[in-house]
This record gives sequence, C-alpha cells and structure tokens, in this order.
Amino acid sequence: MSPLQKRILFWLPRVLTIAFAFFLSIFALDVFSEGLGFWQTALALTMHLIPTFLVVAILLAAWRWEWTGAVLFAAAGILYAVKALPRHPSWFLGISVPLLIVAGLFLLDWVKRAELRPTRR
Repeated sequence: MSPLQKRILFWLPRVLTIAFAFFLSIFALDVFSEGLGFWQTALALTMHLIPTFLVVAILLAAWRWEWTGAVLFAAAGILYAVKALPRHPSWFLGISVPLLIVAGLFLLDWVKRAELRPTRR
C-alpha cells in the first residue's frame, strides 16, 4: 500500500463523517421558520441537533478506536434503516447508507491499522 493510499484510508472515514454531520445539521435549520420565541427556538434547535451530536460523539471515539466507529456507525445505520425503511425508503438512502459506508471504512481502517500506523520502538 502506498503512503498516499494509507493517508486516504486513514482520513476518508473521518472527513466523510464530518461532512455527514454537517449534512444532518442542515435539517435543523427549519426551526428558524417556525416563528417561535428565542428560548423555544433554542430548545427546538438543540432537539434537532441531537443526531448530529451523536454522530460527532461516535466520531470522537472512532478517531482513536476504529473498531468502535465501525460497530457504532453500523448499528446506527441498521437501527435507522429498520425504523425508516418501511415508511420512507428514500430516507434510508440519505441517512443509513452513508452511515454504513462510514462503518465499512472504519472497519477497513481498523483491519489495516498495523500497516497504516506501524509501532515505534
């Protein structure tokens, strides 16, 4: 594996997760069109950003322990698919598929960990 491929494999799941967190955050912007007061808007915004907070929390754990990211992102993708697929198949494509892709990339990163970051003596 070339040094460039190693760097891409290390950074790709992390960058995609950050991009996915921004994507999820966009859905929270609809609270500003509801005409609520300041505190109600702040509460609604916080509630809408809970999925983003969860993705960022999993990313923080996965940054150090890739297998954790693989397991948690896969679990989140499967759980969301089970809930959304019967009613909204397109939501599955927009939310679950990216989570499962990121889970696979973190799994690959974990499997190749020794090759990506050799131990120092």
